[in-house]
This record gives sequence, structure tokens and C-alpha cells, in this order.
Amino acid sequence: MGFARKEYEFLKELGLGPRNPGCFVNGGWKGSGPTVSSVNPANNQTIAEVMEASIQDYEDGMQACNEAAKLWMQVPAPKRGEIVRQIGDALRAKLQHLGRLVSLEMGKILPEGIGEVQEIIDMCDYAVGLSRQLNGSIIPSERPNHAMMEMWNPLGIVGVITAFNFPCAVLGWNACIALVCGNCVVWKGAPTTPLITIAMTEIVAQVLEKNNLPGAIFSAFCGGAEIGQAMAKDTRIPLVSFTGSTKVGLMVQQTVSERFGKCLLELSGNNAIVIMDDADIPLAVRSVLFAAVGTAGQRCTTCRRLLLHESIYESVLEQLIGVYKQVKMGDPLEKGTLLGPLHTHASKEKFEKGMDIIKSQGGKILHGGSAIESEGNFVQPAIVEISPNADVVKEELFGPVLYVMKFQNLNEAIEINNSVPQGLSSSIFTRKPEVIFKWLGPHGSDCGIVNVNIPTNGAEIGGAFGGEKATGGGREAGSDSWKQYMRRSTCTINYGNELPLAQGINFG
Repeated sequence: MGFARKEYEFLKELGLGPRNPGCFVNGGWKGSGPTVSSVNPANNQTIAEVMEASIQDYEDGMQACNEAAKLWMQVPAPKRGEIVRQIGDALRAKLQHLGRLVSLEMGKILPEGIGEVQEIIDMCDYAVGLSRQLNGSIIPSERPNHAMMEMWNPLGIVGVITAFNFPCAVLGWNACIALVCGNCVVWKGAPTTPLITIAMTEIVAQVLEKNNLPGAIFSAFCGGAEIGQAMAKDTRIPLVSFTGSTKVGLMVQQTVSERFGKCLLELSGNNAIVIMDDADIPLAVRSVLFAAVGTAGQRCTTCRRLLLHESIYESVLEQLIGVYKQVKMGDPLEKGTLLGPLHTHASKEKFEKGMDIIKSQGGKILHGGSAIESEGNFVQPAIVEISPNADVVKEELFGPVLYVMKFQNLNEAIEINNSVPQGLSSSIFTRKPEVIFKWLGPHGSDCGIVNVNIPTNGAEIGGAFGGEKATGGGREAGSDSWKQYMRRSTCTINYGNELPLAQGINFG
């Protein structure tokens, strides 16, 4: 087993061993479900084993969580913020080790792994300030001696189901906000990144224990679809945040809606970068490289479509192919690596099948597009010339494949950008104010993230993250996303002795 290797010694600092219980319920670790292996995607060798949660483990955890919620929601919001501040500090102390684990188990390069953990720390900082700003409104009443206001109260329990590509950052978007809003958190991490789930949960658990708080305020389960389905059906969970494919997200939404629960969906993206004829080309090329190749094309915000003005088409392509040739592929933990492996061997096979489909639909491979013969899940990032009307362009191939296409004018570029089912992120490169503001306006990009002169990926936590259409419509992280984690009551108080009715109604 790989755990004995010298380069894995840091895992002990995160509380991990060769065999780990993968279920944290009621303040303790257990796991009576199947035993699975965590695999290093750079060589497909086992790192460690994890005992997943069973349905009985889940039920035990939910019963304890339901009781803990009654206590946690009564703790003043600034005090809850103090707990989240301590979680942030604990993450800072383990930043390098956690980032290294993300890189090892997921496959993204080390700077991205560290950056992902830093994103949770940033969310903790954000949530601490938010804990003193969960404000309602005072509303003028039309009736004399009446006051009207809004009150925001916790939902109780928030369920968070995360994906492999950001195995802990998306937890941070949800859990930091949910906790300061007075909710307990139930987390099901991705089945293929269980060590990250365990290490993150252990840090939160230690903070709760240090403050003499019930461990059940934060519960975590390593497991597969069975646990996710239980969460979707569970009426004790008023809100379920799901990150994953559009296909599975729709199933989760339907299940949660059947019990009148609420969903936050972060689903597929099919993101475009538009480069106008007046753009700063070197800036645009660098941005496309990061957006298309970063995380081996496995971000939901990865640039999958590149729209080039016909007058600069050949020039940009030549420069882009040139920088693609310079990308260093290899072990994501090694310094200088820019492209790590795909996350699983199955992902590598899907990439190969996807390239065959692309060719069958008229796609011309301009660069890359082949799987690398190695023990890991490495592939060559592809640049493909193809029609925007090809069926394969409408889908999300989760890997480093960039579709390139021409346009003649801004209206055509916007039409192509908006022509896919997904609506997560988009960006345009231009210096013209009239182009920028049309792009941002009602006849511009129809995405939830609309950028100018920056990549489609790498969003800051201060803004609300999410997309439209088949991306699901959810909004997480910053701005006013916190309102989704609370229930709003409109309250009217009569402090007089009369009973005037609204709209001037006289009833006897």
C-alpha cells in the first residue's frame, strides 16, 4: 500500500492512517459500510483504505444531528462566527499538508491544491464578518401603531454533497455560511476523495470538541449514491446543496422537491471565451491557457469553447498552440508541473471516446487529443476546430478539450455563447466600452458569471457563484447567498389598542 511510502508521511499529520473509518457521527468516527481504496491518479496506486458509511451509520448520525441543531440555532450568531474563525485558523495551520492531500488524491497541481484550501480559509474569514450582519429589514407599515420587519432564522440542517474536482472548497462555500446562519451541516464528500473528507472533518471536529460543543453539529459521510439518495429524501434536511452533473442534479432536485425541500444546484458548465478584434492578445492567450488546461480541464468553469473574431483567428491559434506545446505535464506534486492527470482511469477512457466522437462530427484536431501511455491518467490537452452547431459542442466533456470557432461580429459571438444548454461562466476580451456593456447587459451573455478580460475560472469568494439554465440556478459563497441558508419571516407587531386592517378594510 502506498501509505508506507516516504512521500506520504505527511498524511499522519492530518490524522490519516492505512485504514480509516469514513463516517463522523455524534462526535465519533465509525464506518460499517464497504471498504474502498483511495487511489493516486498520477499512478493509480492505492494511498489508503476507507470504511464507508452504511445507511444505519447515516441514520445514527442524522438522529444526533437533529438534536444538536436545537442547541446550535440558539447560539448567538457572532458566537457561531467565532467557532468558524477558529476553524479557519485550524485550516491555516494545516494549509500545506491539506493542499498536498488535495493534489495527491484529486490530481490537481500543488499550487491549485493549496489554493483550494485557501479558498475555505477565505470563506471562514468572510463568514465571521457575516455573522454580525445577518440583517433583516424594517418596513414602513400603512397602519398606525404598527411595526413591520423581517426576521431571519436558521433552517436547522443543511446537506452538502460535493464533487471530486473541488473536494473541499465547495464544502467551504456552503458549510461556513450554513454554520454562522445557525445550521448544522451534513456532508457527503465525493466517493473518490474520501481522505480529503476525513481530514477536513477531523479539523472541524477538533474545534467543536475544544469548545465543548456537540460533534453532531458537523457530520460527514464517505459513501456513494446510497447516502446521497438518503439525504435527498430526508425531510430533516430542509436544504440540500448538490455539486455534480446536470443529469444527477436533476434527479436530486426532483427528489428534494417531492418533499418540498429546497435545492442549491451547481451543475455542468460549457463556458466560452470570446476574443474580439481589439483584444489584448497576449493577455487573452494566457487566460485561455489557464482556463482550458488548469485542473486538467476538470473545473465546472473550465473554458470549453473559444470564439475568435475572424480577423485574428489564425494569429491567436498560432500563439495558443505555441503555449500549449510548452505546458509541462507530470506528477502534480512536482514543482513546475502545470498539467496533472485526469482524476480516474474512467475519465481517461471517456476522454478517448470523446475524441472519437469529435472526429466523427467533423472536428479537426489542431493539437493534442491523445491519451498518454503511462500508469497514470494522463492525456494531451486538445485544441479542436469545429462547428458551433456540432452536437458534441453542446455537451460537457470533462477534460482538457478546447473547441475553437470563428465569428464575424459581436451579435454572432453572443448567439454562439448562449446556444448551449448550460449557463455557468463566460468571458470576453475587448477594450471597447460599448462591447463590454452589451456583453454584461440583457442582450449579452446569459450566464451566471459574466467576465471581461479575465478567464472563465478562478472566481473570488466575495461574489455569488453559480449559473443559469442546465447549470442549475444555485448561488453559493458570497454576496447575499446566505439568505438561502435561512428562513425569512415577515413580522407585523401591533403596539396600539385599535385593530386597523390593511388595505383599509372595514370588517364590522
